Amino acid sequence: MSDPVKVGVIGCGTISSVYMENARKYEMYEVVACADMIFERAEARAKEFGIPKVYTVDKLLEDPEIEMVINLTIPAAHAGITMACLRAGKHVYSEKPLATTLNEGKKILELARQKGLRVGCAPDTFLGGAQQTCRKLIEDGILGDIVGASAFMMASGPESWHPDPAFFYKEGAGPLFDMGPYYITALINLIGPVTRVTGSARITSQERIITSKARYGERISVETPTYVASVLDLEGGPIATMITTFDVWGSRLPNIEIYGTYGTLVVPDPNGFGGTPLLKLRNKPEWQEIPLAYPRTENERGIGVADMAHAIRSGRPHRATADMGYHVLEVMHSIYQASSKERHVHISSHPQRPSPLPVDLPANLLDD
Repeated sequence: MSDPVKVGVIGCGTISSVYMENARKYEMYEVVACADMIFERAEARAKEFGIPKVYTVDKLLEDPEIEMVINLTIPAAHAGITMACLRAGKHVYSEKPLATTLNEGKKILELARQKGLRVGCAPDTFLGGAQQTCRKLIEDGILGDIVGASAFMMASGPESWHPDPAFFYKEGAGPLFDMGPYYITALINLIGPVTRVTGSARITSQERIITSKARYGERISVETPTYVASVLDLEGGPIATMITTFDVWGSRLPNIEIYGTYGTLVVPDPNGFGGTPLLKLRNKPEWQEIPLAYPRTENERGIGVADMAHAIRSGRPHRATADMGYHVLEVMHSIYQASSKERHVHISSHPQRPSPLPVDLPANLLDD
């Protein structure tokens, strides 16, 4: 194996712990430094995971050893940090969304091309065992021709459990921008890109009250829609229905269902890596539980980083690309635009679907 890609992490908040823990599973990259706007938070993560260097953001970007940065900042900071990393000559893997505005997203893609650098973007859950198994079923023709899909993210909001939930209700977050990328990316992986959207969006309550322990009782001003219903036309003709919301207290709707001329496939939660797919064929009376054909069924956040690091060393394309992240961003903005303009909106971006993982690949490898 080639020398591992040396990685620095910017943003040492809640999500960083799983990235740092999972980095230990893979030989193709190594976290050697971390930084955060709250320096003590970076120090704590470094001590927890044995990371040798603790930096300010500027100092991390000056370190010539670091080839790639994992950007785990809040959504509003994603574009600025990613652009700074690219200017410093670093590859970047960003948490979702790629940016909060389309203009920022375009600038990231343009600068990466100019610099000859790679940008990856979460989510990478589509590389988990459940979604890879579902994709194989679809590509093997088990469902016949794909007719449509449905996707539902029905929740009451993160203020009941997240220690610092206010940013979820700012521009660039909300249920669509926070959770929609998992569902839209899953549809791209399973069926293909989006060509046209329409939808309706609303802010149900102007204010939310935090009930998690750290900031119990504080009030949050809501600046982004919290109930979003949309219709997505997918490449080749399938039509998907999608709802994302922080306004419901319970639901029995599925996460994702794919409908084909031969049957229906229930896809497990796209915010996870495992779960049991269910298949109902037209000529069989019962639903079948489908065993997973792939590993990676636990919380594998960071597998997209590992795939990108392997791709850097081998020269092949990586799978969780910025082009796909930009497409997801355009779809989400277009849903809001469709709601405000009361019309359909055509999608201009057209990413390549990520290549599937080989079957029976060992869990710690990501070869072609």
